[in-house]
Amino acid sequence: MGNIRSRSLYTRRAALTLATAAMTAWSQSRKTTEGHMELGTFSVSLTVKDIQASKQFYEKFGFKAFFGDASKNFVIMKNGDHAIGLFQGMFDKNILTFNPGWDNNAQKLATFTDVRELQRQLKAQGVKLVKEADESTTGPASFLAVDPDGNPILVDQHV
Repeated sequence: MGNIRSRSLYTRRAALTLATAAMTAWSQSRKTTEGHMELGTFSVSLTVKDIQASKQFYEKFGFKAFFGDASKNFVIMKNGDHAIGLFQGMFDKNILTFNPGWDNNAQKLATFTDVRELQRQLKAQGVKLVKEADESTTGPASFLAVDPDGNPILVDQHV
């Protein structure tokens, strides 16, 4: 009986220690994520050679055309909350794309951080921009950054 109690006590102590550690980690993560940057909906914009062949390929993965027109060389496709853009002849490289002001269905959000404010925040952190949004304007605008590995990041506000 003594062994069972000591194992049980050990198990309870271990569980309490893990719970305390988990609560501490959760508390710390809340502190660091409360000031996170709200970039809007995310998609990957793929540069493709043959938009019809690419569209048919991604349909096999369950993606459906959501927006755009293949005859105009671009189609946005969705599978649940996942979105990819297929672009023929528009970009040199694949691009990580964020759309402030839009939800996952390209509907305007009631509140969001304007692209120009996001631009100011990133510049204040030393991020070099390849293309900047005109800060004297309102509404649709975009800026472009490139990560240390050469991957373009487009922040493109449509509202």
